[in-house]
Amino acid sequence: MVSKTVFLIDSFALMAYLTGEAGGSRVQELFAQSKDRKCRLLMNIINLGEVLYITERMRGLTMAQNVLALVESLPLELVDAGRDLVLDAAHIKAKHALSYADAFAAATAIRENAVIVTGDPEFKSIEQLTKIEWLIA
Repeated sequence: MVSKTVFLIDSFALMAYLTGEAGGSRVQELFAQSKDRKCRLLMNIINLGEVLYITERMRGLTMAQNVLALVESLPLELVDAGRDLVLDAAHIKAKHALSYADAFAAATAIRENAVIVTGDPEFKSIEQLTKIEWLIA
């Protein structure tokens, strides 16, 4: 049996999809592939929280609640941040120049052998740890 490629979207990728920015169409393609069971698509719950606080800050609580409802309807597996993942993220954050939330995305991708889909340049600091698909060049 051939294993499916696993992709992990970070907050940058989800925001690009939600706002129609550069790279959003690639994220939309991944949702379609995930729906058709051609790949697995993951997101760490910490990164979802990041999208929600940014949305609420910029557009209000109602819009953030709408975004949450939309995300929960997508073919996307949300990964909880349990103790082991917190420790892995802390270790990554200690050694690399990226945000703590991005360290959760990295730790999840490493654990799940997933390709991180992002346009966030902070992930350049961990290119040697996991595969990255860049949404923008």
